[in-house]
Amino acid sequence: MEPSQFTEACWGRVVRTPRGHWAFVPNPLPPPLEWTDSLVSLLSRADRALGELSGLGENLPNPHLLIYPFVRKEAVLSSRIEGTQSSLSDLLLFEATKVEKQRDVREVQNYVKALEYGIKRLEELPLGLRLIRELHGILMEGVSGERAAPGEFRRSQNWIGPGNCAVEEATYVPPPVSEMMEALDGLEKFLHADAELPQLVQLALTHYQFEAIHPFIDGNGRIGRLLVSLFLCQRGILAKPLLYLSAFFERYRQEYYSRLLRVSQRGEWREWLEFFLRAVVEQCHDALARSRRLLDLHRSYYDRSLERKLTPATRQLMELVFRVPVVTTRSVQASLGLTFAGARKAIEVLERENILEEVTGRKRNRAYAAGEVLRILEEEVPARSVGRQVELPCRETKSAWEAAPPQAGSLSSQVVEISGRPQSEHQWGVPAFAIGRRPLRSRWVAPPGSHCLASPW
Repeated sequence: MEPSQFTEACWGRVVRTPRGHWAFVPNPLPPPLEWTDSLVSLLSRADRALGELSGLGENLPNPHLLIYPFVRKEAVLSSRIEGTQSSLSDLLLFEATKVEKQRDVREVQNYVKALEYGIKRLEELPLGLRLIRELHGILMEGVSGERAAPGEFRRSQNWIGPGNCAVEEATYVPPPVSEMMEALDGLEKFLHADAELPQLVQLALTHYQFEAIHPFIDGNGRIGRLLVSLFLCQRGILAKPLLYLSAFFERYRQEYYSRLLRVSQRGEWREWLEFFLRAVVEQCHDALARSRRLLDLHRSYYDRSLERKLTPATRQLMELVFRVPVVTTRSVQASLGLTFAGARKAIEVLERENILEEVTGRKRNRAYAAGEVLRILEEEVPARSVGRQVELPCRETKSAWEAAPPQAGSLSSQVVEISGRPQSEHQWGVPAFAIGRRPLRSRWVAPPGSHCLASPW
């Protein structure tokens, strides 16, 4: 990390670590803010958009219609920012079939567990350091071993930069352990204080501060984004976790990293706040649009069930696939309290109605996807410029996979995992699933004793 990149306006101070390397310690929150017309306007738009989304969630006859898929969408996209390749379809297919999962799917499922745990835990525990540690323990369970110290703040220095870089080559070095604990205490006090700031601004400040402190060996980005959902629910801004900001951060990943880093280096709070508020506005509109399309589809299915005079069991299954868009006969049997034969018959009816489609191609342990529901959930929004792009002072590197992809027949090319990518662009009009063979995603693992995170932030 180059101290010269941190100007006099930087939000904090550059210090020496016990081993003589440079590190950055952020100042306590809140900072002095410049309330420009554009910032005030964006804040007003974000508040209105959140109010509309909250109203939709509160007025739904069955809020789980959106909560279950939206929570999983947030989990997939937040994990994708960190380099996982799993799709929403991968996750749903695993949850339905319980086929042995690879690390990517396990990481995403852990995110779902952590978010659901956090929402429930807020009923008895405030949003603070204890809950953050508990969430980290769930998030990292079984995916990084003891190296990540699940549920424990780090006791050694970490740094961020190109894969396998030394600390001297790092883009950013978070606070040393002693300063880290002091910064965490300050962050918790800020979370619990009655700050005279709009709550969305408090949230944006909190997200930056957590990422700047980087208190864990691994999983900091995902925990920081989990805090967004938990903050909104704890403060009553959203009654249900219907906002998935990770979609915006993933779409504009380079700018997301850049904005965070530029706060540390140059104190560019206004630019970060505007970026964050744009994320809120855009993702509220996205969630509202998808919600309305899902509700319209739900209404059309209901009308069709009356027209076709479908049985109560089939209508129940039609309702279920909006909450759980990938099902098996056994999962339908358990969810609806049907016999195996009754569940099978209901699935066959929805297959004939072109609502469900078998997606594994297997004779046994088959799974069925609600293609129209999945299309609405997975359809990507094209990226467009959301502000002045800022380049990171981080050199481009190739992963080991890009540099030397494994040859056919090698061990890494024969690991079976769930693939949510279509074998053709759209088979049967929905993304085609495949239980097949493809190489595992390459992911750099730090050698023992080092904690370099291969990420620009």
